[in-house]
Parts: sequence; C-alpha cells; structure tokens
Amino acid sequence: MSLSSDEKKQIIEENAVVQGDTGSPEVQIALLTHKITKLTDHLKIHQKDFHSRRGLLNMLSKRRRLFNFLTRMDKKRADGIGKKAGLI
Repeated sequence: MSLSSDEKKQIIEENAVVQGDTGSPEVQIALLTHKITKLTDHLKIHQKDFHSRRGLLNMLSKRRRLFNFLTRMDKKRADGIGKKAGLI
C-alpha cells in the first residue's frame, strides 16, 4: 500500500518542522500513520493476507520506536504529533 506522490507531499507539508523537512520524527510518524491506516483498511477486506499483516506489524513497531524517541528528546513535540496522529 504505497502512497501517491501528491498524498506524500501533502503529509510532509502539514507535518514539516522547517521548510523542506522530510526526515524529522514528526514527518516519519505521520507518513507511517497514513500507511498504517490504508493497510488496516486493506486487511479488513483481505483477512488472510499474512504477508501484509507482517508488514503492518513492522510499521507499527517502527512508529512506536520513533514516538518513544521523540518523547525522550522533546515531550512537547511528541504530544503535538501524538494528538495530530491520534496516538494519544
């Protein structure tokens, strides 16, 4: 479940800390959240797609690690992206 370039650009613009930012934890968490949402909808229809389910679990753990890292570094930024992404 890949994102179109327009969706990806929009998510990056909404969550970028500075202009041209693509690697900050906020942007990565937002991109992963969008991918997770799309993949969850896919798995509701295709319940026996175990390969995609494994990918979903990997994305969930990566998002959790990024969120924990951001919480350790800057609690205020983590709360902001947590509320925006629906994690808190």
